Amino acid sequence: MRDIEAVLFDFGGVFTVSPFEALAGPGHRADAPPPRTIELIFGPYHEDTDHPWHRLERGEIPLVRAREDIIALGRAEGVDSDPFRLFEFMGRGDDAAARLRMEQRARDLRARGYRTALVTNNVREFSGHWRRMIATDEIFDAIIDSSAEGVRKPDPRIYRLALERLGGVAPERAMFLDDFPPNVEAARRLGIHGVLVQADHSEALAALDALLARAAPLREPG
Repeated sequence: MRDIEAVLFDFGGVFTVSPFEALAGPGHRADAPPPRTIELIFGPYHEDTDHPWHRLERGEIPLVRAREDIIALGRAEGVDSDPFRLFEFMGRGDDAAARLRMEQRARDLRARGYRTALVTNNVREFSGHWRRMIATDEIFDAIIDSSAEGVRKPDPRIYRLALERLGGVAPERAMFLDDFPPNVEAARRLGIHGVLVQADHSEALAALDALLARAAPLREPG
């Protein structure tokens, strides 16, 4: 492997409990939303479409409009698809210890000379909240927020944008951590080394360390 120069991180599911993990529990949690409700709220998340949630994450419509449109989609099927109810369910599983552990790893990588970036599909109205959850300005050289950039994962343009913001890092010299397999696969298709983050974050951290150990030593800046 050639030198690794940069590590890119997703936010939800990497610095927090995975929303996909939290919502995958109809067999484990009697109160978990049914799969069809989740589909109505988030659309086909492995694609980039004109679904209201996708438009929201691209910053094309405000949260209030997306909520209205998603509720209307559910109403047509006799389903309560209010995303705010889903947010309440997802908010029960925050793991502060896992968040701090991943934050420290990102901080350590930056201190060792690796360039770091956050690449997140997010909502403009949520920006103030999630940016306070971790020390974003201290641990990332660049923050690529889909709602600010007008492009969302898994569109390859968002990964290229992150690499450009880090000074033109080549894909094969970058790594990317995300909890959603299609997002990791999209990065790999560009040549970026992908690491899937699952419920046990320690597995992803071990994979990260293994990839770095296989790579040539990082050159000192300058």
